[in-house]
Amino acid sequence: MPLIDIQVMEGVFDAAEKEAMIAEVVAGFGPVAGAAMADATSVRIHEVGTGAWGGTKGVWTTERALALKAEG
Repeated sequence: MPLIDIQVMEGVFDAAEKEAMIAEVVAGFGPVAGAAMADATSVRIHEVGTGAWGGTKGVWTTERALALKAEG
């Protein structure tokens, strides 16, 4: 049973967007793994606290992630 983890910044995606994310990830996984494996796949979305994620361009915040999301 595959388990797929997705990490996002807290407060960026609402419940409907997270539901769509889960459905799309499972749908994308299915053609590679096969229908039986896709039916046994679970997806977890972890929300990381604002300021608790960063990289070479500095610390990420919810506001920064929302701005990127708005850019499309």
